Amino acid sequence: MDANSSFGLFGDSAAMMLSLLIFLAAGSLAFALLIGVRAREAVRRRATSVGLGEDSSAGRRSLRYSASKAAQILVHYTTKHYSSLDSKDMKRLRHRLVQAGVYDPHAAAYFFIARTALAVGVALATFFVLQMLGMHGKAPFWLFVVAGGVGGYLAPAVYLDRRVALKRLAHRAGFPDFMDLLVVCADAGLAMEAALERVGRELSDSYPSLAANIHMANLEIRAGRTLTEALDHLGDRLGLEEARSFATLIQQSDELGSSVSDALRVYSEEMRHKRMSRAEEKAYSLPAKLAVPMMVCIFPVLFIVILLPVIVRLVTHHW
Repeated sequence: MDANSSFGLFGDSAAMMLSLLIFLAAGSLAFALLIGVRAREAVRRRATSVGLGEDSSAGRRSLRYSASKAAQILVHYTTKHYSSLDSKDMKRLRHRLVQAGVYDPHAAAYFFIARTALAVGVALATFFVLQMLGMHGKAPFWLFVVAGGVGGYLAPAVYLDRRVALKRLAHRAGFPDFMDLLVVCADAGLAMEAALERVGRELSDSYPSLAANIHMANLEIRAGRTLTEALDHLGDRLGLEEARSFATLIQQSDELGSSVSDALRVYSEEMRHKRMSRAEEKAYSLPAKLAVPMMVCIFPVLFIVILLPVIVRLVTHHW
Protein backbone atom coordinates (compact mmCIF):
# COMPACT_ATOMS: atom_id res chain seq x y z
CA MET A 1 0.00 0.00 0.00
CA ASP A 2 2.89 2.34 0.85
CA ALA A 3 4.71 1.34 -2.33
CA ASN A 4 1.70 2.09 -4.47
CA SER A 5 1.14 5.45 -2.81
CA SER A 6 4.83 6.39 -3.18
CA PHE A 7 4.72 5.33 -6.85
CA GLY A 8 1.60 7.47 -7.47
CA LEU A 9 3.24 10.45 -5.81
CA PHE A 10 6.39 9.95 -7.89
CA GLY A 11 4.30 9.62 -11.03
CA ASP A 12 2.46 12.86 -10.31
CA SER A 13 5.69 14.71 -9.59
CA ALA A 14 7.21 13.34 -12.82
CA ALA A 15 4.25 14.56 -14.86
CA MET A 16 4.49 17.93 -13.14
CA MET A 17 8.20 18.16 -13.83
CA LEU A 18 7.66 17.21 -17.46
CA SER A 19 5.00 19.89 -17.85
CA LEU A 20 7.26 22.45 -16.17
CA LEU A 21 10.16 21.57 -18.48
CA ILE A 22 7.93 21.85 -21.58
CA PHE A 23 6.65 25.23 -20.39
CA LEU A 24 10.18 26.50 -19.75
CA ALA A 25 11.35 25.28 -23.15
CA ALA A 26 8.42 26.88 -24.96
CA GLY A 27 8.88 30.13 -23.01
CA SER A 28 12.60 30.20 -23.76
CA LEU A 29 11.96 29.57 -27.45
CA ALA A 30 9.31 32.30 -27.62
CA PHE A 31 11.59 34.74 -25.76
CA ALA A 32 14.47 33.96 -28.13
CA LEU A 33 12.23 34.47 -31.17
CA LEU A 34 10.96 37.76 -29.78
CA ILE A 35 14.49 39.01 -29.19
CA GLY A 36 15.50 37.93 -32.71
CA VAL A 37 12.50 39.66 -34.31
CA ARG A 38 13.11 42.88 -32.38
CA ALA A 39 16.80 42.86 -33.27
CA ARG A 40 16.02 42.27 -36.94
CA GLU A 41 13.41 45.06 -36.90
CA ALA A 42 15.90 47.46 -35.34
CA VAL A 43 18.54 46.54 -37.94
CA ARG A 44 15.98 46.98 -40.73
CA ARG A 45 14.99 50.43 -39.49
CA ARG A 46 18.61 51.53 -39.25
CA ALA A 47 19.41 50.15 -42.69
CA THR A 48 16.34 51.81 -44.18
CA SER A 49 17.35 55.15 -42.66
CA VAL A 50 20.70 55.00 -44.47
CA GLY A 51 19.25 53.44 -47.62
CA LEU A 52 21.11 50.11 -47.37
CA GLY A 53 18.46 47.77 -46.03
CA GLU A 54 17.28 44.65 -47.80
CA ASP A 55 13.72 45.87 -47.41
CA SER A 56 14.39 48.75 -49.82
CA SER A 57 15.70 46.35 -52.46
CA ALA A 58 12.71 44.09 -51.87
CA GLY A 59 10.46 47.14 -52.19
CA ARG A 60 12.07 47.92 -55.53
CA ARG A 61 11.21 44.42 -56.68
CA SER A 62 7.63 44.61 -55.42
CA LEU A 63 4.65 44.92 -57.74
CA ARG A 64 3.45 48.15 -56.12
CA TYR A 65 6.81 49.84 -56.63
CA SER A 66 6.92 48.68 -60.26
CA ALA A 67 3.42 50.00 -60.93
CA SER A 68 4.23 53.32 -59.27
CA LYS A 69 7.44 53.63 -61.27
CA ALA A 70 5.63 52.84 -64.52
CA ALA A 71 2.96 55.45 -63.73
CA GLN A 72 5.63 58.05 -63.01
CA ILE A 73 7.38 57.29 -66.29
CA LEU A 74 4.10 57.53 -68.19
CA VAL A 75 3.20 60.86 -66.59
CA HIS A 76 6.71 62.21 -67.19
CA TYR A 77 6.68 61.17 -70.84
CA THR A 78 3.18 62.57 -71.42
CA THR A 79 4.08 65.84 -69.69
CA LYS A 80 7.27 66.17 -71.73
CA HIS A 81 5.41 65.44 -74.96
CA TYR A 82 2.56 67.89 -74.38
CA SER A 83 4.72 70.59 -72.80
CA SER A 84 6.64 70.84 -76.07
CA LEU A 85 3.40 71.60 -77.90
CA ASP A 86 2.50 75.27 -77.99
CA SER A 87 -0.60 75.14 -80.13
CA LYS A 88 -3.76 77.10 -79.61
CA ASP A 89 -5.63 74.07 -78.23
CA MET A 90 -2.91 73.35 -75.66
CA LYS A 91 -2.88 76.95 -74.48
CA ARG A 92 -6.64 76.87 -74.15
CA LEU A 93 -6.47 73.59 -72.19
CA ARG A 94 -3.87 74.98 -69.77
CA HIS A 95 -5.97 78.12 -69.33
CA ARG A 96 -9.07 76.05 -68.58
CA LEU A 97 -7.14 73.93 -66.06
CA VAL A 98 -5.96 77.07 -64.27
CA GLN A 99 -9.50 78.47 -64.25
CA ALA A 100 -10.71 75.16 -62.80
CA GLY A 101 -8.26 75.52 -59.91
CA VAL A 102 -5.81 72.83 -61.09
CA TYR A 103 -2.30 74.24 -60.80
CA ASP A 104 -0.32 70.99 -61.04
CA PRO A 105 2.35 71.18 -63.79
CA HIS A 106 1.39 67.63 -64.80
CA ALA A 107 -2.32 68.50 -65.10
CA ALA A 108 -2.34 68.35 -68.92
CA ALA A 109 -0.73 64.91 -68.83
CA TYR A 110 -3.27 63.67 -66.29
CA PHE A 111 -6.07 65.03 -68.48
CA PHE A 112 -4.96 63.17 -71.61
CA ILE A 113 -4.19 59.97 -69.68
CA ALA A 114 -7.64 60.07 -68.06
CA ARG A 115 -9.25 60.73 -71.45
CA THR A 116 -7.52 57.73 -73.07
CA ALA A 117 -8.10 55.42 -70.11
CA LEU A 118 -11.78 56.31 -69.84
CA ALA A 119 -12.36 55.90 -73.57
CA VAL A 120 -10.81 52.42 -73.60
CA GLY A 121 -12.26 51.41 -70.23
CA VAL A 122 -15.83 52.48 -70.94
CA ALA A 123 -15.73 50.86 -74.39
CA LEU A 124 -14.50 47.56 -72.93
CA ALA A 125 -17.04 47.71 -70.10
CA THR A 126 -19.84 48.34 -72.60
CA PHE A 127 -18.57 45.45 -74.73
CA PHE A 128 -18.61 42.94 -71.87
CA VAL A 129 -21.91 44.18 -70.41
CA LEU A 130 -23.66 43.88 -73.77
CA GLN A 131 -22.24 40.37 -74.21
CA MET A 132 -23.58 39.40 -70.79
CA LEU A 133 -26.99 40.77 -71.80
CA GLY A 134 -26.98 38.64 -74.94
CA MET A 135 -26.78 41.49 -77.46
CA HIS A 136 -23.67 40.20 -79.23
CA GLY A 137 -24.22 39.96 -82.98
CA LYS A 138 -27.14 42.37 -83.04
CA ALA A 139 -27.14 45.53 -85.14
CA PRO A 140 -26.73 48.18 -82.38
CA PHE A 141 -24.00 46.22 -80.54
CA TRP A 142 -20.98 48.00 -82.01
CA LEU A 143 -22.88 51.28 -82.04
CA PHE A 144 -23.27 51.10 -78.26
CA VAL A 145 -19.59 50.15 -77.85
CA VAL A 146 -18.47 53.12 -79.95
CA ALA A 147 -20.89 55.41 -78.10
CA GLY A 148 -19.43 54.24 -74.78
CA GLY A 149 -15.90 54.96 -75.99
CA VAL A 150 -16.87 58.40 -77.21
CA GLY A 151 -18.64 59.12 -73.92
CA GLY A 152 -15.54 58.10 -71.94
CA TYR A 153 -13.39 60.25 -74.23
CA LEU A 154 -15.58 63.32 -73.67
CA ALA A 155 -16.13 62.79 -69.93
CA PRO A 156 -12.94 64.61 -68.74
CA ALA A 157 -13.74 67.65 -70.91
CA VAL A 158 -17.31 67.77 -69.59
CA TYR A 159 -16.07 67.48 -66.01
CA LEU A 160 -13.49 70.23 -66.62
CA ASP A 161 -16.12 72.57 -68.11
CA ARG A 162 -18.42 71.89 -65.17
CA ARG A 163 -15.65 72.63 -62.68
CA VAL A 164 -14.71 75.85 -64.50
CA ALA A 165 -18.36 76.97 -64.39
CA LEU A 166 -18.61 76.26 -60.64
CA LYS A 167 -15.37 78.10 -59.92
CA ARG A 168 -16.49 81.07 -61.99
CA LEU A 169 -19.80 81.17 -60.15
CA ALA A 170 -18.02 81.14 -56.79
CA HIS A 171 -15.64 83.89 -57.91
CA ARG A 172 -18.51 86.04 -59.18
CA ALA A 173 -20.33 85.62 -55.86
CA GLY A 174 -17.29 86.69 -53.84
CA PHE A 175 -16.01 89.50 -56.05
CA PRO A 176 -18.34 92.25 -54.64
CA ASP A 177 -17.19 91.39 -51.11
CA PHE A 178 -13.62 91.55 -52.37
CA MET A 179 -14.26 95.06 -53.70
CA ASP A 180 -15.93 96.20 -50.46
CA LEU A 181 -12.95 95.04 -48.40
CA LEU A 182 -10.58 96.77 -50.80
CA VAL A 183 -12.49 100.02 -50.33
CA VAL A 184 -12.20 99.68 -46.54
CA CYS A 185 -8.46 99.00 -46.79
CA ALA A 186 -7.95 101.91 -49.18
CA ASP A 187 -9.85 104.26 -46.86
CA ALA A 188 -7.64 103.05 -44.00
CA GLY A 189 -4.58 104.23 -45.93
CA LEU A 190 -3.15 100.88 -47.06
CA ALA A 191 -1.36 100.58 -50.37
CA MET A 192 -2.88 98.35 -53.03
CA GLU A 193 -0.33 95.55 -52.48
CA ALA A 194 -0.89 95.53 -48.71
CA ALA A 195 -4.67 95.76 -49.25
CA LEU A 196 -4.64 92.73 -51.56
CA GLU A 197 -2.69 90.71 -49.01
CA ARG A 198 -5.04 91.72 -46.19
CA VAL A 199 -8.18 91.02 -48.21
CA GLY A 200 -6.81 87.64 -49.28
CA ARG A 201 -6.43 86.63 -45.64
CA GLU A 202 -9.92 87.85 -44.79
CA LEU A 203 -11.56 85.91 -47.65
CA SER A 204 -9.75 82.63 -47.02
CA ASP A 205 -12.65 81.17 -45.00
CA SER A 206 -15.65 82.35 -47.02
CA TYR A 207 -14.16 82.19 -50.55
CA PRO A 208 -11.06 79.96 -50.49
CA SER A 209 -10.63 79.75 -54.26
CA LEU A 210 -10.78 83.53 -54.69
CA ALA A 211 -8.37 83.96 -51.78
CA ALA A 212 -5.93 81.50 -53.38
CA ASN A 213 -5.93 83.47 -56.63
CA ILE A 214 -5.40 86.74 -54.74
CA HIS A 215 -2.48 85.11 -52.90
CA MET A 216 -0.94 84.12 -56.24
CA ALA A 217 -1.29 87.71 -57.41
CA ASN A 218 0.58 88.82 -54.28
CA LEU A 219 3.32 86.29 -55.00
CA GLU A 220 3.65 87.63 -58.54
CA ILE A 221 4.03 91.17 -57.20
CA ARG A 222 6.71 90.00 -54.77
CA ALA A 223 8.49 88.22 -57.62
CA GLY A 224 8.84 91.50 -59.52
CA ARG A 225 5.75 91.86 -61.68
CA THR A 226 3.94 95.15 -61.76
CA LEU A 227 0.59 95.57 -60.07
CA THR A 228 -1.17 95.91 -63.43
CA GLU A 229 0.33 92.68 -64.78
CA ALA A 230 -0.54 90.78 -61.61
CA LEU A 231 -4.14 92.03 -61.74
CA ASP A 232 -4.39 91.11 -65.44
CA HIS A 233 -3.27 87.59 -64.63
CA LEU A 234 -5.73 87.53 -61.74
CA GLY A 235 -8.56 88.40 -64.14
CA ASP A 236 -7.47 85.65 -66.55
CA ARG A 237 -7.38 83.06 -63.77
CA LEU A 238 -10.77 84.09 -62.40
CA GLY A 239 -12.36 84.21 -65.84
CA LEU A 240 -14.51 87.21 -64.90
CA GLU A 241 -15.06 90.33 -66.93
CA GLU A 242 -15.42 92.22 -63.65
CA ALA A 243 -11.87 91.27 -62.64
CA ARG A 244 -10.47 92.40 -66.00
CA SER A 245 -12.34 95.68 -65.67
CA PHE A 246 -10.91 96.05 -62.17
CA ALA A 247 -7.38 95.64 -63.53
CA THR A 248 -8.09 98.27 -66.20
CA LEU A 249 -9.51 100.60 -63.53
CA ILE A 250 -6.37 100.37 -61.39
CA GLN A 251 -4.16 100.91 -64.42
CA GLN A 252 -6.05 104.00 -65.55
CA SER A 253 -6.15 105.44 -62.03
CA ASP A 254 -2.40 104.96 -61.76
CA GLU A 255 -1.71 106.53 -65.15
CA LEU A 256 -4.07 109.49 -64.70
CA GLY A 257 -3.13 110.11 -61.07
CA SER A 258 -6.71 110.01 -59.82
CA SER A 259 -7.79 108.79 -56.40
CA VAL A 260 -7.76 105.00 -56.22
CA SER A 261 -10.05 105.05 -53.20
CA ASP A 262 -12.78 106.99 -55.04
CA ALA A 263 -12.49 104.76 -58.10
CA LEU A 264 -12.74 101.63 -55.95
CA ARG A 265 -15.80 103.01 -54.14
CA VAL A 266 -17.63 103.73 -57.40
CA TYR A 267 -16.69 100.34 -58.83
CA SER A 268 -17.74 98.58 -55.60
CA GLU A 269 -21.18 100.21 -55.78
CA GLU A 270 -21.44 99.07 -59.37
CA MET A 271 -20.56 95.50 -58.34
CA ARG A 272 -23.24 95.52 -55.64
CA HIS A 273 -25.74 96.88 -58.15
CA LYS A 274 -24.85 94.08 -60.59
CA ARG A 275 -25.26 91.44 -57.90
CA MET A 276 -28.66 92.84 -56.98
CA SER A 277 -29.63 92.93 -60.66
CA ARG A 278 -28.65 89.26 -61.08
CA ALA A 279 -30.70 88.32 -58.02
CA GLU A 280 -33.73 90.19 -59.33
CA GLU A 281 -33.32 88.60 -62.74
CA LYS A 282 -33.34 85.15 -61.19
CA ALA A 283 -36.40 86.03 -59.13
CA TYR A 284 -38.31 87.34 -62.16
CA SER A 285 -37.41 84.30 -64.26
CA LEU A 286 -38.63 81.88 -61.61
CA PRO A 287 -42.33 81.84 -62.69
CA ALA A 288 -41.35 81.07 -66.27
CA LYS A 289 -39.10 78.24 -65.12
CA LEU A 290 -41.83 76.82 -62.88
CA ALA A 291 -44.37 76.76 -65.70
CA VAL A 292 -43.00 73.60 -67.34
CA PRO A 293 -42.76 71.52 -64.12
CA MET A 294 -46.28 72.60 -63.16
CA MET A 295 -47.67 71.63 -66.57
CA VAL A 296 -45.88 68.27 -66.57
CA CYS A 297 -46.24 67.24 -62.93
CA ILE A 298 -49.13 69.12 -61.31
CA PHE A 299 -51.76 69.76 -63.98
CA PRO A 300 -52.08 66.09 -65.09
CA VAL A 301 -52.71 65.09 -61.47
CA LEU A 302 -55.41 67.76 -61.15
CA PHE A 303 -57.05 66.61 -64.38
CA ILE A 304 -57.04 63.00 -63.18
CA VAL A 305 -58.53 63.95 -59.82
CA ILE A 306 -61.24 66.07 -61.46
CA LEU A 307 -62.15 63.69 -64.31
CA LEU A 308 -61.75 60.36 -62.50
CA PRO A 309 -65.32 60.30 -61.06
CA VAL A 310 -66.77 61.09 -64.48
CA ILE A 311 -64.70 58.31 -66.09
CA VAL A 312 -65.75 55.83 -63.41
CA ARG A 313 -69.44 56.66 -63.98
CA LEU A 314 -69.02 56.34 -67.74
CA VAL A 315 -67.38 52.91 -67.40
CA THR A 316 -69.81 51.54 -64.81
CA HIS A 317 -72.91 53.18 -66.34
CA HIS A 318 -74.00 54.44 -62.94
CA TRP A 319 -75.29 57.94 -63.37
